[in-house]
Amino acid sequence: MSKGNINVSVENIFPLIKKFLYSDHEIFLRELISNGTDATTKLKHLVSIGEAKVEYGNPQIEVSIDKKKKTLTIKDQGIGMTAEEVEKYINQIAFSGAEEFLEKYKDTNNDTGVIGHFGLGFYSAFMVAEKVEIITKSFKDEPAAHWTCDGSPEYTIEAHDKKDRGTEIILHISEDEKDFLEEAKIGGLLNKYNRFNQIPIKFGTKKVNDPDFTPKTTKDKDGKETTEPHKQIDVDNIINNTSPAWTKKPADLEDEDYKNFYREMYPMQFEESLFHIHLNVDYPFNLTGILYFPKLSPNMDMQKDKIQLYQNQVFVTDNVEGIVPDFLTNVKRGN
Repeated sequence: MSKGNINVSVENIFPLIKKFLYSDHEIFLRELISNGTDATTKLKHLVSIGEAKVEYGNPQIEVSIDKKKKTLTIKDQGIGMTAEEVEKYINQIAFSGAEEFLEKYKDTNNDTGVIGHFGLGFYSAFMVAEKVEIITKSFKDEPAAHWTCDGSPEYTIEAHDKKDRGTEIILHISEDEKDFLEEAKIGGLLNKYNRFNQIPIKFGTKKVNDPDFTPKTTKDKDGKETTEPHKQIDVDNIINNTSPAWTKKPADLEDEDYKNFYREMYPMQFEESLFHIHLNVDYPFNLTGILYFPKLSPNMDMQKDKIQLYQNQVFVTDNVEGIVPDFLTNVKRGN
């Protein structure tokens, strides 16, 4: 086992993370799942060009809660890391801009969120966790590594017996953030930020009818028929649609596909949209999306500028004030 200090010249970086990212503290889950998605897509690329001599398979990201241990775990089956890569990417690069961060925010009360400005995505975990563990095994033929940090600049890293490729991020949730141990809370965040994630996300299991089971029907002495209950089995609860309509070409979609996607986005909207526009913009920026124009009614709760924006199929914001022209502010969808 080895010990060290995270490569940052100040010791109060973790309190600063909690303070300055607090208004967006729920974003930690989006950031960690995005990291797992990146690790998985990188593996797919390396396999496709022959640099990774492994089976890509059908990888997924798993989110799980252990209330007894007070942990929230995000597990991927992606590229993984060696101990050397953990040292490089977790302990050094993540805080490469820490001094700039401190200089910029030391005299302000800004709490609007700065995730991503200095590679702080992973460390957003410390907004809700008192300790974070990484258990990771690279696709390379090297031992797994186990990194632990309790929110101070000190960390430990040691070998681990993990056999399967990928990375587990284990968050030991702080007492004042224990609502992140509730299934309803985490399920809501997954639906908000990751409902269209590129990689399937498993969150628990669900019961479905066993397709291989045929219920038997019997008759009693009076000729009354009784059918036995259908046998149910547990299957992975995949919470996301990895291929939303806006990622497809208009030529590959029927009108019913657009209607179904509108219903998926707005299940409480009983009426169909008046019409839609499928966008594909290359200049001055790349943008694809579907704009739905809903029917207006006295009972409709119209929210100005509420177009949902996604980056790499991850929800970013629905506040597009100043981005979309006023005549489009009744539009209900975008990417």
